[in-house]
Amino acid sequence: MPELPEVETIVRGLRSKIAGATIEHAEVRLARVAVAPPALSFVTALAGERIEAVRRRGKYAIVELGSGRSIVISLRMTGRLVVSQNGEPELPATHVVLHLRDAGSLRFSDVRTFGRMRLVCAGEAWDRELGIEPLDSDFTQEAFIGMLSGRTTPVKAFLLDQRRVAGIGNIYACEALWEARIRPSRPAGRLTAPAVHRLRRAIIDVLQRAIAMRGTSVDDYVDADGLQGSFQNNLSVYGRSAKPCPRCGSGILRTVLSGRGTWWCRRCQR
Repeated sequence: MPELPEVETIVRGLRSKIAGATIEHAEVRLARVAVAPPALSFVTALAGERIEAVRRRGKYAIVELGSGRSIVISLRMTGRLVVSQNGEPELPATHVVLHLRDAGSLRFSDVRTFGRMRLVCAGEAWDRELGIEPLDSDFTQEAFIGMLSGRTTPVKAFLLDQRRVAGIGNIYACEALWEARIRPSRPAGRLTAPAVHRLRRAIIDVLQRAIAMRGTSVDDYVDADGLQGSFQNNLSVYGRSAKPCPRCGSGILRTVLSGRGTWWCRRCQR
């Protein structure tokens, strides 16, 4: 599932390609993936709309429109957003196509059909339950300590809770906890101040490095050009069961924590 670095990479690519373009018409091939408010038609409402900006919130890509409405896009497990020129072959399972005036088309494909393109009205607080952005200035040491205080949930499960910190998924939670030398099952509220400091810095560092390498392609993720990222070549623990820890040489463990596969080093992460 695309996480913050992958969505940020997609958004940056879309921003350079479609910002300022006009949607001539929308083509919806699978109705359930294109959602609109009850009084609106997804296809009718988008005709003639100008794309003013493209941005990210957590794991969501947002296309802001001239009318004040926005298209909020959740890629979920296998969704892809690719800009194509007329005549170029489509990705399999393309469900929505936004035909752009003089700018090709924005195509949303999703093999497993869990993703959504949702049209939201101006001022709608669709993201009110999303937590703090870990790359924003508001993600301070003091704020993070306050968020963790009193929490008995395992720290890895806390990081995956999008109501707390928006954008971190399984890959980057595993990587940040390894970098910070913290055991994934440790109760979040029992982290010491130095451990919280290490974890905050590790989260920021891992996310920034992954963005610089255009994300992690371990499953279906491709960017807006249809290209894979390269951070999978720099993973320290995620998906590396029984391989040596890059720091101490011990075998990487895979356990299940809160229903999610979790990779970590027993020696380094005490």
